[in-house]
Amino acid sequence: MSEKATKTQYRLRNWSEYDAALKNRGSLTFWVDEEVLAGWLNDQKTGKRGASRLYSDLAIATMSTMGSVLNLAGRQTEGFMESLFGLMGVELEVPDHSTVSRRLGKLSVSLPIVEGDGPRHVVVDSTGIKVYGEGEWKVRQHGYSKRRTWRKLHLGVDEATGEILAAVVSTNNVSDDEVFEDILNGVEGEIEAVSADGAYDKRKCYDAIEARGAQANIPPREDAQYWEKEGATHARNQNLNRIEEIGRAEWKQESGYHRRSLSETMMFRFKVTFGNTCSRRTFDNQAAEILLACAVLNRMTQLGMPDSYALNF
Repeated sequence: MSEKATKTQYRLRNWSEYDAALKNRGSLTFWVDEEVLAGWLNDQKTGKRGASRLYSDLAIATMSTMGSVLNLAGRQTEGFMESLFGLMGVELEVPDHSTVSRRLGKLSVSLPIVEGDGPRHVVVDSTGIKVYGEGEWKVRQHGYSKRRTWRKLHLGVDEATGEILAAVVSTNNVSDDEVFEDILNGVEGEIEAVSADGAYDKRKCYDAIEARGAQANIPPREDAQYWEKEGATHARNQNLNRIEEIGRAEWKQESGYHRRSLSETMMFRFKVTFGNTCSRRTFDNQAAEILLACAVLNRMTQLGMPDSYALNF
């Protein structure tokens, strides 16, 4: 009788730092700091007829961020922020939930990213986010409704730091390769390599990688044929040759493709932190909600991540 395989156990090298980072994620003053308070009100005039907006884009983004971090609905977020300002002794009004909803989709969301020391290895992948969540009991009893649909979140993740470098939100009928170039265009600075799964084994993806002067780590399909017109020096044909020489598993290790699992880890973190559904109703608001959640994940990553190693028994 064979022995049952034991699950690999890990230990942290930086427990104290990671423990402090986890606690800081729950700190209200981390999310609502002096910069947020100072920039809460809009001091820019439109120059057009009518009253200018009272609240800044930063205030609207903060309201949505707090709702996502604390898993609060619009009215609950409004009440929470009013009570928080009261406890802080801050004499600032809070935008009501309808104002947040009306302006959210018009926000320009930028991801906080720490400047890198050199070229980046970008890992690209996508996942689905449900728009109208349906509970397991409802589906079992009545089946899926016709309104059931998804939004797709396409990510470009830094292999070294785990930060989200670029993010695009699309409808569920948009294929991964259609937004691949947009992801790479959203990455600032040099790119050393790009890793993606077989869904990106398309000419347009290789062209986009070549345009950035990067190495393409995309596994060709099992039955893939050479692209004769591109010649032997084309990245895909070189990958195919190397796979035939050393095997697919060894190629994944050699090329760094095995690090693509980092994107799957990021997708897992996103859904554990924020759930698998959008709370907003319109596409623009859903996109802003998802992109702001990506910004939150980057800030959490920058606070500190676990540095672990496997235990040998």
